Amino acid sequence: MSIAFSKYQGLGNDFILIDNRHSDTPIIDPEEAIIWCDRHFGIGADGVIFVLPGQNGADYTMRIFNSDGSEPEMCGNGIRCMAKFVAELEGKTDLGVTYQIHTLAGMITPEVLLEGNVLVDMGEPRLSAAEIPTSLGMVDDKVVNQSVEVDGKSWTVTCVSMGNPHCMTFVDDANAIDLEKIGPKFEHHPVFPQRTNTEFVQVMRPDYLRMRVWERGAGITLACGTGACATVVAGVLTGKSDRSCTVELPGGCLQILWSQADNRVYMTGPAELVFKGEVAQE
Repeated sequence: MSIAFSKYQGLGNDFILIDNRHSDTPIIDPEEAIIWCDRHFGIGADGVIFVLPGQNGADYTMRIFNSDGSEPEMCGNGIRCMAKFVAELEGKTDLGVTYQIHTLAGMITPEVLLEGNVLVDMGEPRLSAAEIPTSLGMVDDKVVNQSVEVDGKSWTVTCVSMGNPHCMTFVDDANAIDLEKIGPKFEHHPVFPQRTNTEFVQVMRPDYLRMRVWERGAGITLACGTGACATVVAGVLTGKSDRSCTVELPGGCLQILWSQADNRVYMTGPAELVFKGEVAQE
């Protein structure tokens, strides 16, 4: 027996996509996902994404296992890759098409644009401490410019949930941050009961932000879609950025809009097929 897969990447954030429409249960378990994601002994990826049958009126359901076997609520770069993958499965690669995708973070709506990018309605940001979740601040309060001690240093942070938790800190030079050292200490800090993604953000201009990310369950990655969305929300909340921004990540740029009209966050960026293959199962 073998399992077919497609490898996609969105700004270097790479995923193994599996057509799992025959079952509501992912065809491989988290332990197997760890092996598949290993860049030396497996295919290599930041996560494995399963396209499952739709729930609650959705066209499809998204499940994802990170490279450490944990399961996040959703993934911004991953859902762009999933939309491209589904369009290919349906034979709609030359047409603009919109999908309703059920995720653990709620319903997400990606639109595969004619020019090849994917526009994603990421929904409304969640701003209270309880929604993020974090113990920084009172449960119903926003967590903006709060102080937290990490690795013996006081950091000023702003927290946002895009269905998954994010902690942003604005710095003078994002490239100077030792992500490998400080990232895990933020992720596992006791003020974040479900761990957290952490973004270090440099304001180049109010409409242009540079960001580096430590992703919960994946470590250093070249891009994070939900992180870019959360970063713009944090920039607006702290008065550092416009509502419409280019967010520069190590893997490339995303266009993010936090709409004042409907309070929803919109992300536009690429997703590309890398290769296809099969994994033999014993």
